[in-house]
Amino acid sequence: MELTNLFDLPARELMPGFWGKLLHTEHITLGLWELTPGAVLPEHAHPHEQTTHLLEGEFEMTIGGQPRHLRAGDVVVIPGQVPHSGRAAFGPCKILDVFSPVREDYKEKWG
Repeated sequence: MELTNLFDLPARELMPGFWGKLLHTEHITLGLWELTPGAVLPEHAHPHEQTTHLLEGEFEMTIGGQPRHLRAGDVVVIPGQVPHSGRAAFGPCKILDVFSPVREDYKEKWG
């Protein structure tokens, strides 16, 4: 098993205000995101199950039409095909997402 430090990977602005570091394994994709204040995640859905862990800050999410206010330490699981969106409304925040299966679209676009 190869050792990788997620914090040492290069960050890229993958969408406005979303600086991401991605790591792909055989079965999952990890995404470490640093969001600038006011960054908006437009509503979308994908076939992947997504587990979102808010590491720092606060984040507003709407998941399947249900608004949620996440604080540091909160974890939410989003089933595949469920529409979701979000906003860093209260300042910067840091999020760790785990996607299963691998996000081939992220892998192809950003490596």
